[in-house]
Amino acid sequence: MATRPVFISVLSNPNYVDIDDIEFEWFPGFSVKQKQRSIASLHESFKHKYSSLNILEISSKSENELGVALSAFNLTIETKNNKSFSVETAFQSSKVFEHGGPYIDLFGRTSREAKKDPRLKTSGKLIRFQYFNRAWPLEPKTLFYDWLYINALSLNTDLSKLILEYDAFSDIEFNPEKSINCQARSAALYISLHRKGLLNHVLESTDNYINTLVTTKEISSREMPAPPEQLDLFS
Repeated sequence: MATRPVFISVLSNPNYVDIDDIEFEWFPGFSVKQKQRSIASLHESFKHKYSSLNILEISSKSENELGVALSAFNLTIETKNNKSFSVETAFQSSKVFEHGGPYIDLFGRTSREAKKDPRLKTSGKLIRFQYFNRAWPLEPKTLFYDWLYINALSLNTDLSKLILEYDAFSDIEFNPEKSINCQARSAALYISLHRKGLLNHVLESTDNYINTLVTTKEISSREMPAPPEQLDLFS
C-alpha cells in the first residue's frame, strides 16, 4: 500500500484547496503501465470516499490526454514576443541562488533539460525567484509556482475550458516528502478561483494575486525586494 495526496477544489477553505492523503495499492515498477495501474488504484480509492467528485491525474503518465497536456512539462507559456516555453522551464530558469541565477538561458531548453541543469544543484542555497523583472519570495512556498501555472493555463483556451469539468487532481509522481510544488495543487487552485469568481481578478495583476492568496503569512520587504515597474504579464 502507498499514500499520495489528492488536491481538491474547496471554496470554503481560505487556501482554496484541501489535501487528502489517499491510501491505495501501489504497483512497483518504472513502466508507464505500472504507473497507470497505480493511478487507477488511487482514483478508485478516492472515488470510494468522494463519489460525487471528478478526479484527473495530471502528469505525463496520465491515461487522459488532458492530464498529459496539463503537465508542467507540457503546458506552455506563449509570450507577446512569440516565444514559447513550458511552465517547468520558466520555473527552473527563475531560480536565484546564493552563488548564481537566474539562469535565463534555460528558457531555450526543454523541460527535462532545464530541470536537470547541474547549476541548479551547485549554486548554493535557493534565496528567491526572479521572473523577468519581478522578484518572488520563497514563502508562501507554492506562491510563485501556482502563479506561473494558473497564468499559463488561462492562456490555453481549450485546456482552461476542459479542466473545469474536474474537482480534484492527483500527480502520481509527486512525493511531498521530496518536493514542494505540485501541478495538481495548482490545478485545484485554478478551479477554486474560477468557481469563486476570482480568477479574472488575480490574473489582472500580481498584486491582486498576492493580496488574494496570501492570507496567513505576511511577506516582508526582506523576503521580497521591491521591484521596478512590472512588465505586462509574460511579455
